[in-house]
Amino acid sequence: MLNFFLLILTFLRAHSQKLKLIMQTKTTKISTGKLMQAMVDRFKIDGFLLVEDFFSHEELDRFGSEVDKAVRYRTVDDNRSHGDKNLYEQTFVQCMGLWEDNVPLRPLTFHQKLCATAADLLETDCVRLWQDQALYKEAGGRKTDAHLDYPFWPVDKPRLVSAWIPFDGCKLGGGAMGYVQGSHKLGICRFVDIGHLKDEEPYDILKDTQVSSRPLVWIEAPKGSVIFHHALTIHTADANRTNKTRRVFTTVYMADGCRRTRDDFSVYLDRDGIKKGDLIAGPGLPVAWPRDEKQLPKPPSVLGPKTGFS
Repeated sequence: MLNFFLLILTFLRAHSQKLKLIMQTKTTKISTGKLMQAMVDRFKIDGFLLVEDFFSHEELDRFGSEVDKAVRYRTVDDNRSHGDKNLYEQTFVQCMGLWEDNVPLRPLTFHQKLCATAADLLETDCVRLWQDQALYKEAGGRKTDAHLDYPFWPVDKPRLVSAWIPFDGCKLGGGAMGYVQGSHKLGICRFVDIGHLKDEEPYDILKDTQVSSRPLVWIEAPKGSVIFHHALTIHTADANRTNKTRRVFTTVYMADGCRRTRDDFSVYLDRDGIKKGDLIAGPGLPVAWPRDEKQLPKPPSVLGPKTGFS
């Protein structure tokens, strides 16, 4: 038994610099929609930022109920068991573009405090919505393979920030997020096949020589908090070993003025007629901030797929 505890102690000492845990980061100024400069500076260093007490519990309960309804509607015809799904579907249920066909959710996607915070972090005076989505990691859901978002998106500059909103909060063992500190500054832009579109296992980016020496920071997010991360930040999520679904809604905002870089299929760009080299703008990619919260954008005429990514 003594040898066992010595082994554990040795492991913890060896990995103390590699693994970190952030519990809470409070601010009293977030209610104005403007971040304290210290928080913007921290985001620049780390590539991610936890902001506690961003939403009230009442807001989260109301919006969470609406996302639940939307996910049920999108998946009503899927009667497969969790084990019968492919590996990507075992990671989470993904429903994109929920603002387009769910009117009660538009005030969340275009919540001006949320959008203004994204603009603060990107240090720009105008942001567009790139996408919103539910990422529901079911009980028993597998880990999310470590990756960065930017290679998935045909955008000329990595001027995008994601907001990760857990309706119930999220702890380790329940699908918590982990971020490689400062990885957005490494110049890495490698695509990781988290969709398991090929037979082989996706590239383990955490073993990259530039990445492996940096801390992987696991975040336990209390209910009401939001985690923001940069498009180049390498991130992962642990498996959901609880008996409840990890209910998360995410939004991605893009600095206005970006252009399309590739012609590969993208329903969200193709439907608005955005070609390679064109500015990214259109009904499906509306200005998110600044705008009047009472005048939310109308959805595009062509809606995206019910589930999965595109």
